[in-house]
Amino acid sequence: MHDWKSLLVKPEFPRSNHYDPNWVVENQMGPNVLWLVEWLSERLALQPDMRVLDLGCGRAMSSIFLAREFGVRVWAADLWIGPDQNWRRVMEAGVSSRVFPMRLEAHAIPFPHDFFDAVVSLDAYTYFGTDDLYLGYLSGFVRPAGLLGIVVPGLLRDFESGIPSHLAEPQSNGKPFWEEECRCFHTPDWWRAHWSHSSRIADLHVEALKDGWRHWRDFEKAVELSGKGIFPSCAEALERDAGLYIGFVGMTAVRSETSGDDLYDPALGLRVGVDR
Repeated sequence: MHDWKSLLVKPEFPRSNHYDPNWVVENQMGPNVLWLVEWLSERLALQPDMRVLDLGCGRAMSSIFLAREFGVRVWAADLWIGPDQNWRRVMEAGVSSRVFPMRLEAHAIPFPHDFFDAVVSLDAYTYFGTDDLYLGYLSGFVRPAGLLGIVVPGLLRDFESGIPSHLAEPQSNGKPFWEEECRCFHTPDWWRAHWSHSSRIADLHVEALKDGWRHWRDFEKAVELSGKGIFPSCAEALERDAGLYIGFVGMTAVRSETSGDDLYDPALGLRVGVDR
């Protein structure tokens, strides 16, 4: 059997290389989130004791990474994974004084405005952030000059004429790569335009992860070879695509000084006299 652990060692992600491969594959819920958060952190000036919201943290791997590597305090928020489960992982990782798991729905964030120094989201933002109004809402929880950063699966370029056959047709394991939910995949240009509409952010930077498809494929292979996968592998489709369409898009921005009402805020109804 191929040494699957060697697939998780990459010079591009030196911090991630120090994490136990078994822990990484046992807690995965998609692409390797440690690689994604390490890449994102290269453009985020994280400092010890910053308050960070990890939105859609899954099994809190990214939250644990941020606490260990940068000494920040992380609110590990997820809707699907319960805080009790994540708390066990946090305690086992030795970061219980810096990572605080909670269950959270992305449109009902229970924190004061300007509370966080940074908000990050890894492989989750596409589930809620394509809404035209969402960035304005989320940015309100970040202090002025605070940081926002996301990484999402996306398209490197638009399809020319419908979904390509190598993405739509089933792989040898019976699973097609492209499913209905993939409609939320967008190009770097799409994301740039989407965030550029907001006056609440500045210093926007958008880019695709170099060789993102290759890293995704290698992780899929590692999980499959380890026998610890919970979803059918998509390595075959990624191999066929070879970075023609599929990859990862990363974005960072700074919260601007601009403020204003947002339509998700329940307190807005009180200010305009709506009986709640």
